This record gives sequence, C-alpha cells and structure tokens, in this order.
Amino acid sequence: MRYCIEFSYSGKNYYGYQIQPDQISVQEVLENALSTILREKIKTTGAGRTDTGVHARKIFAHFDTEQNIGDNLVYQLNSFLPQDISIKKIFPVKNDFHARFDATFRTYEYYITLEKSPFTQDSSWQIWKRDLDVDRMNAACKILFEYEDFTSFSKLHTGNKTNNCKIYKAFWEQNGLELKFTISADRFLRNMVRAIVGTMVEIGNGKMEPGDLRKIIEDKNRNSAGTSAPPQGLFLVDVGYNF
Repeated sequence: MRYCIEFSYSGKNYYGYQIQPDQISVQEVLENALSTILREKIKTTGAGRTDTGVHARKIFAHFDTEQNIGDNLVYQLNSFLPQDISIKKIFPVKNDFHARFDATFRTYEYYITLEKSPFTQDSSWQIWKRDLDVDRMNAACKILFEYEDFTSFSKLHTGNKTNNCKIYKAFWEQNGLELKFTISADRFLRNMVRAIVGTMVEIGNGKMEPGDLRKIIEDKNRNSAGTSAPPQGLFLVDVGYNF
C-alpha cells in the first residue's frame, strides 16, 4: 500500500527537507520515526526540497508499506517526533501516486518585518531601517506573468532540464509593519522564491525600477537579479493534487 502524509515543520533546526550527508534533515527525522514505529525500513518521497531554514505549513510525502495503517499512527508519530515537526493526517493513495511529480501547484509565502523584533527573527526577514514601497513591488509582480523562463532566479548548476515555470499568482500585502509575499506556480526552481523576493526588495527601496525586472528575466543570468532573501522568512503553505 502507498500512503500520503500531510505534515508541517519549522525549518530552523534543519538543513532542508531532503536527506543530507552529515547534516540533520526533516526527511531523516521523519523516516526514522516511521521506521521505528512500524518496525520496518521506511523511505519517503517529499513534495519538494525546501532549503536550509525554510519552513513548511503544508507539505506532503508518500511512502510504501505492507502494513495496514491505523488511525492512531498520527498520534504515535506526533508523540515520537520533536516539537518542530507536526503530522496532520495520513491516508491511502493509489500505488502510482507521487508526492513530487503529481503536484499541480505549489504556493509559498514570504514574510518581511519592518522592525527589529525578538519574536519574528526566526520567521521573517527583518528590514527595520528601510521603508519598502509595496505599490512598486506589486507593479513588478505583474511583470512576472509575462514570462515562463526564470533562469535569472535559479540557483546555478542544478541540472534542470528546463527553467520554465507557470506562475499563477504573485502579490504583496502589507499589514502594519509586516509584509507578506504570496506566489503560486506549477513548479519552482531552486532558490527561485528567495531570489525574486531579494530583487523585489531592491525595487521596493528604490534601487531598481519595476520595469527593470523585464531585463533581469530576459538576461537569463542569475547575476542580473538581486541577492537572495534569507531563508527564515519563507514558508511552503500549500501543495495541490487531484486526489
């Protein structure tokens, strides 16, 4: 049987989701918990590869087992796992379901705090000496829909067959001293969201014009875009499937 897990985690203490040599990852901790409770070696396949320090409010992974999974496995896992990983539900899926390749969209949110705060240092980028023009940043967001090749926002040497992505939505909202960027697409490149956010911040603080984003994208060169935003402000918040 193949099962799907819906879960969430804080990425502060992990070197991303995917197993890394000599570094702690969410996948390693999750697989160790599943293997211990089910008393068999369990391997998981996640919906994505979040980077070091990036969080996930809603993410999925699949695994195979010969056992019938009971309703109490969620409780057992949550009792076993550390506080920064939470299992929401586990349910059976078709044997050919794939948590990564069957995803129809992914949605990320990025948070910026315009003040120095001890309470958001692990969950936002604190930019507390500058004002950001959200209108300029939203004007730049509209330009993203004109393109599909986002090589300029991709980590170099990833071996991707294509750097094309279809962006479904992208916009900034401000609530007091908090800014939130929401972006949804059929797929994302490594480091793409953080590179876009870093570039948007340069537009918001006047170092670039919104229209400069066109040349950056058309250059297809990572060096043309802004510096990547730090990881702690980034959250994977939704992954879509046709269950």
